[in-house]
Order: sequence, then structure tokens, then C-alpha cells
Amino acid sequence: MTTDTRSASRLRHDPLVRGLGWASALLGVPQVVAPADFARALGVDDAPRHRSATAAVGVRELAAATGLLGRPHPIWLWGRVGGDLLDLTLLARALKNHDGRGLGRTVAATAAVTAITATDVYAAVTRTRWSTPMELTASTTVTRSPDEAYTLWKDLEQLPDFMVHLDEVQVTGPRTSHWKASAPFGKTVEWDAEIIRDIPGRLIAWRSVDSADVDNSGEARFVPAPGSQGTEIRVTLRYELPCGALGKAAARYFGEEPHQQLDDDLRRFKQIAETGEVVRSEGAPGGKRARGEFPQHPARPLTEDELKEALA
Repeated sequence: MTTDTRSASRLRHDPLVRGLGWASALLGVPQVVAPADFARALGVDDAPRHRSATAAVGVRELAAATGLLGRPHPIWLWGRVGGDLLDLTLLARALKNHDGRGLGRTVAATAAVTAITATDVYAAVTRTRWSTPMELTASTTVTRSPDEAYTLWKDLEQLPDFMVHLDEVQVTGPRTSHWKASAPFGKTVEWDAEIIRDIPGRLIAWRSVDSADVDNSGEARFVPAPGSQGTEIRVTLRYELPCGALGKAAARYFGEEPHQQLDDDLRRFKQIAETGEVVRSEGAPGGKRARGEFPQHPARPLTEDELKEALA
């Protein structure tokens, strides 16, 4: 199922989205069928330019209704916002050039459209999934056979031992599991996943299923290293980064750059595969559970700032 299909499925059962769809339909029909009467109801005359503008607005409303009720997508909500701003511009011009007759109705219509605009903006912002597609790749070599490395990786409930932002993985079936992870800025995300390809000793691939907080997929390949010197593990992760490019930049600023995370995770997996545990340093005695672990790197003295943070 594609991201657009999942988005449409979520919005199709959203009461606010459906309510706005029916509101567009109820407003659009009389504007198209009887534009002159609708214009007079707003307190403006039924001059040809007013009838044409009213009919055009009606067509736009019916298009929005068709989209929101038939194949809902955030683009239709943003279309309503754009239409609301145009309506407010037309009403402001009508107020400026008003002859005084029916002025109260025009003022009331302007207030109503302002309230509708606020509702549309709220719906568009809260129903839009601000995200950027990401694909990460990394590899490492471990001194274990492909079968042994594969067996370690497939023990999904042990993945949090080396994946620093995973809090918990629960196996829920032969090919399904539930994942919980820490996200930037103290947030927590959860999703259900399914294994979509499984070749013992060679490959395991997975993807999130419907209603995931973060749509994602990935695969791990286990390839014999040259000269029978262990196994090369090649990992690819694909997911929708929440908050789009802004979230990516902010995450990097706060030390949560996705590529670095994956490199660190594989380094920890290598340690578990070869020594049975993740090697801790004095700079991170609490390990990943303390959420204060520095990104792993080749051995070097702590900087002055890192030392102060560790002592604190």
C-alpha cells in the first residue's frame, strides 16, 4: 500500500475532513444553481460580475467536496484555505464599495468566512504529514558466519540492545512485530511491522503496516566477506522523516543525524556479535538507556565539553 493510499484511508474516516467536504457541497450547489440569489443573500447586488464570481466560487467548492469526500488528501484542505483567502478578498472589496443596502449581511458573511478559514487552516495543518523520504545505507564486517549474523539480527526483540533509539520490539506473530522508538525532541513513535522477505543466512526485509507513526521499511543482507573473513552486513533503511527538511536539520543540530545513528547502531551490533556485549566507555557508563551516550567513534580523549557533560 502506498503512502498516498494510506493517507487517503486515514482522512476518509476523519469526521472533520468529511464535515468540511459536506460543507463545500452545501455551499457550492446554491452558488452554481442560483448565483444571483446567493449574491443577494450575502448583501451584494446581482450584477453580472457578482453572479460570475459567485458561480466560480461554487464550482471551486464542488471540486473541493468531490476531493474531500471521494479521495481525501491534504491538498484539498489547502485548496480550501486558498479559496477562503480569495473569498475574504472579494468580501473585503465588497465592503469597501458597499452602497449600504444589506451591509449587515455582508459583515456577517465576512465573519462566517473568517471562522471557516480558521477551521480550514487548522484542518490542513493537523492533517498534513510533514515528512521527507529518507534512504540510509551502511555496512560493517563481523567475524561471524552469515548464518550466525543472520540469526542474531532476526532475534527482533534483541534489536534495542544495539539500536540506540529503539525502546522495545515485541514479536506478535510469525512475521509480525510491534516497535516502539524514541524520536527527536523527546517524542515516542510506535508502529507494527511485517517481514516481507526472509532468506535464512542471506537476507531479511521488513516494512511498517497501516497507521504507523512513521512509515518505514528496511533490509539487512548478509554477504560472506572476502577470504572467508566473516560476514559483511549491508543495511538499507527507508522512512518518512517527520517534519520534513526542517526536522532533519533540527535533528542533526541536536546530535541525532540519521546517517550517524545507523553507523553507530552497526558498530554496536559488531561488538555484540564479536564480544557478546556493547563496550561502554567512562564517557557513557549508563549506556543507551540513559539517553546520554555519545555517538560512537574511534577511541580518543573526551573534549572539554564532553567531559563536563559526563561529570554532570
